[in-house]
Amino acid sequence: MRRRARLLAVLTILTTGSIGVISSTQTWLVVTLVEAEQTLDVAGAAAVPLLAPLSLAALALGGALTIVGRALRYVFGVLTLAIGCILMLLAARIATEHPTAAVAGTVTEATGIAGEASVSALVAMIGATGWPAVTVVAALLLAGAGILTLATAHRWRSGGRRYETDASASGPRPADAERTDAIDSWDDLSRGEDPTARPLD
Repeated sequence: MRRRARLLAVLTILTTGSIGVISSTQTWLVVTLVEAEQTLDVAGAAAVPLLAPLSLAALALGGALTIVGRALRYVFGVLTLAIGCILMLLAARIATEHPTAAVAGTVTEATGIAGEASVSALVAMIGATGWPAVTVVAALLLAGAGILTLATAHRWRSGGRRYETDASASGPRPADAERTDAIDSWDDLSRGEDPTARPLD
């Protein structure tokens, strides 16, 4: 159960983070201009500038969760939950409201006209593709993964600590002990000391 919860949380974070990165390169909004009678495609990164950075941050958190200790698991769980909520709100606003501010940069780049009022006068219609809705679902799952991390992090096994315990329990092998003695003797000679004068353990 512990392993399954950890695997589910990490895979969900990595998957939804990847979806966010891919979504940032896809068309979110299609703008129809009044006079030019042309359409402009607005990518997710243009509609929501925070989409790509936050999605990359989620990917980093998902990878780091596989190696960090208990305290950082809770910190990363909170960060994952926060990123998921922020992305969900931003994407939901684009999907439902189609705000002019989300397309202003693309319109200005195509027409050279800046200013919210001027851009609004140029825009005849704004339509949305399915990517904002996909991102809302992905962000919701990301937030859920953050909650799952917070709820189960105390039961996750620390791989690094287990290996350290196993190594300390087995004790040093004779070859390792001999190698350590040789290194110590060489260090003594480098300092001008007589290694044979060192007290025996």
